[in-house]
Amino acid sequence: MTPTPREAAQRRTAVLHRKLHDKVKTAVGAEGNYIILEDGQRVFDSTGGAAVACLGHGNAQVKAAIVAQMDEISYCHTLFFATNVFEDLARFLADSTGGRLSKVFIVNSGSEAMEAAIKLARQYYLELPTPEPQRTKFIARQQSYHGVTMGSLSMGGHVFRRELFEPLLLSNVSHVSPCNTYRGKHDGESDAEYVKRLADELDAEFQRVGPENVCAFVAEPVVGAALGCVPSVPGYFPAMKAVCEKYGALLILDEVMSGMGRSGTLHAWEQEGVVPDIQAVGKGLGGGYAPVSGLLISERIVDAIDKGTGSFRHGQTYQGHPIACAAALAVQKIIKQQNLLENVRKMGSLLESLLREGLGDHPNVGDIRGKGLFWGIEFVRNKSTKQPFDPLVGVAMKIQDAALSPKYSLSLYAGGGTADGVRGDHVLLAPAYNVTEEDVRIIAERTIRVVTDILSELNDKDN
Repeated sequence: MTPTPREAAQRRTAVLHRKLHDKVKTAVGAEGNYIILEDGQRVFDSTGGAAVACLGHGNAQVKAAIVAQMDEISYCHTLFFATNVFEDLARFLADSTGGRLSKVFIVNSGSEAMEAAIKLARQYYLELPTPEPQRTKFIARQQSYHGVTMGSLSMGGHVFRRELFEPLLLSNVSHVSPCNTYRGKHDGESDAEYVKRLADELDAEFQRVGPENVCAFVAEPVVGAALGCVPSVPGYFPAMKAVCEKYGALLILDEVMSGMGRSGTLHAWEQEGVVPDIQAVGKGLGGGYAPVSGLLISERIVDAIDKGTGSFRHGQTYQGHPIACAAALAVQKIIKQQNLLENVRKMGSLLESLLREGLGDHPNVGDIRGKGLFWGIEFVRNKSTKQPFDPLVGVAMKIQDAALSPKYSLSLYAGGGTADGVRGDHVLLAPAYNVTEEDVRIIAERTIRVVTDILSELNDKDN
């Protein structure tokens, strides 16, 4: 009996791919900004995967650092031994904050970093001279994304990623509104008025759950996958931190996607001078050359544990992995030595202007937003009312899939639920920090072309 195409696709691979019924294209190589497929197609990686490949692919300096570390030591357990490369990376990162975040904890993924942040926040209150064991609550934001483990998924407000697992998620997490001017700010409302309204909402949530019960407020400085590169308005994070300080709670910033240079400064919080108590970093930390993420931790928390039990009751097999640390340290040194943050800001400004010029007046483009080299485009059925497309149309995924075809050969990162958690579409762009003006013009031209073409096709079908 001849197998159906679906059955044939399932039989061809032993991998549990993200979509079992799709034939996934195979990448056989990569160089610079391009992913090379088995048929020879070269796809411009304008998203760095998931905002990861911040130096592009095949960087010789990073590869040399990894090889050198393998020649020295590939793995040892941090329960028994320290390594020079872990110490060097931690010192580099602590120094990058001016010492304001004085200790570093290195793991493998953003989800793991956020999971560790949750546990560290809880333990902090148990280590105080007068412990506060009643602090078990966390407040995060709707339409956020903080990871896929049970704790980090509980923190997030991404409806689609949560829905199958809702009965298993933590009950001690509540969510307030995101800072999203396109969807949340009232007509005629100033930035200051909007910030005050959101601060009042957070304050009211503290009161509702009991301010003495809250461990931390958790937020992304620029919301990535869930909303498509939505930055906060000026003054937002100072106001949120003030609420946290009013009630003795911690501020945890998830910079896994938006940090380590992606938003134009090494740490996104630098742009408002709001230092978190705990900061999670990830994707741009190692640029995809090794799985690596981490926490940057304030002296306030370190001091409490130092004077308490003297031990963070959390550990992982691959914590502080030497090869991952070597990759991350090499990536960060290149970013600093080549002054790539300046290029992020300069090329980000050019990308913004080109996108606005080419798509700003499109009737189905509702908003173009972002910072640095982190830009999102939100699509709407009706521009004046901001009505989103029906989720069944799958606008963002159609654009993502079309962009990967040989006609465009471009990666675009699609997302849904942008409007209300269920409806709404966006794509985001997150190219390498070392892109040139020519590269940015290629990205913009191909993005404008595929977006225009697919939206035109959809509108033609409607008519």
